[in-house]
Amino acid sequence: MDYHRITHISDPYFKQMHGLMQTVFPPEEVLAFEAWAGRCTDPGIRVFVAVHEGIVVGATEYRYYDDMQVAMTDFTIIGREGLGIGPFLVKQRTQDLLSLVQQSGGRLQGMFAEIYNPYLAQDHSFGGVKPMDPFVRREVLAHLGYRKLDLSYVHPSWQQDGAAVQELDLGFMSFGVDVEELASIPASLVSSFLETYYAILPNKPQAWYAMVEQLKQRDRIGLLPL
Repeated sequence: MDYHRITHISDPYFKQMHGLMQTVFPPEEVLAFEAWAGRCTDPGIRVFVAVHEGIVVGATEYRYYDDMQVAMTDFTIIGREGLGIGPFLVKQRTQDLLSLVQQSGGRLQGMFAEIYNPYLAQDHSFGGVKPMDPFVRREVLAHLGYRKLDLSYVHPSWQQDGAAVQELDLGFMSFGVDVEELASIPASLVSSFLETYYAILPNKPQAWYAMVEQLKQRDRIGLLPL
């Protein structure tokens, strides 16, 4: 299996990846095809696909913010069972991420991820791919060390219609600190991260702004089991 980076929507593997995203994710989580043009060429965004016998069978997108020393997993897709795609993506992504941290001379504090809450999500089909089921994904992320932030999370729809998406938790996985020893993280880190991450979406719901303002009034945000 090959770990291939996509840097332009003209890459033949990009069309396969975008189609895979539309298969496994609900519409509000998928950026339009043309809107990816600038995203793929952004040096701060890492888009990789797992290619097996010429076919895209998995994908992941992530980024590292050296000023905050945190990373974000935008998405991880496992498109087929029985190939070890999940472990492959985690291993390759971690190696690539740690190389970025080393190049910047920083120290990775942790990695954020938006995690579907299966008790809130109405659709659990995810294109019929069982590894993408919210219950399965949540347990896998818990095993990796992710915990959810103690807040009522909402994020803007990627369809850029200003809708509020409320079927996810915001998770955090610490690096270099035992997951059981880290009980909370600074609220200022969370608010700064969210304002930076969602700066690309100009049309955000009022509920998102209210959440960020509430974060700015808090000192720490607790980390809870998934």
